[in-house]
Amino acid sequence: MTDKPLEIAILVCPGFMQIDVVGFHTIISMIPGANVHLAWKNRDEIAGAPHFPTRATTTFADCPKDLDVLFAGAVPPEVMEDAETLEFLADRGSRARWVAGVCAGSLLLGAAGLLRGYRATTNFQLHDRLPLVGAIPERGNVVEDRNRITAGPATGCHEIGFRLVQDLAGDELAMIAELASEYAPKPLFGVGTPELAGPGLTARTLAFSERLVTGLGHSAGGRG
Repeated sequence: MTDKPLEIAILVCPGFMQIDVVGFHTIISMIPGANVHLAWKNRDEIAGAPHFPTRATTTFADCPKDLDVLFAGAVPPEVMEDAETLEFLADRGSRARWVAGVCAGSLLLGAAGLLRGYRATTNFQLHDRLPLVGAIPERGNVVEDRNRITAGPATGCHEIGFRLVQDLAGDELAMIAELASEYAPKPLFGVGTPELAGPGLTARTLAFSERLVTGLGHSAGGRG
């Protein structure tokens, strides 16, 4: 670390999946003096999904130009196709020390041109779409390729957080962060991957996920 404060930007937007963001935000904020920004087009109140009211702390225009970390979680389809959002990600990501994506956030970063030629992962429902954005798909809860790091949902945002704390602030603080979070997952059923769940439960989960995403999209409302 240097005397210069770390600059970390996390994309938020109407309909963003807060499960992909909150764990990472909590862990990366343990770095003393880090400036952690929630970035969106404006600072109006927005609703994440499921309904989770918040607001950005900085606009795209005011977000620091040179970031140590650019982070994105899952967002609604309309945001993945939004030119202003993609331009912001492409610009900041081109200079960021780390570019990180969780769940469908990996596809969003790919849509901004930030994963071309990089190994990456995402949630299993969308994994086969990674080549469409130029990424090299690789299975794994967390996949790191040079300064790109991606993960599936839920625990992945924590694990990316610990890894980046390690890189930006050292092993000791990363271990403290892991212990302070009491991060020692013990899944209730042990069915957290399609391979563990089997084809029947996987098929039902895919159908449920499709209905859930559709419903969340309706409840989140339009762009701010």
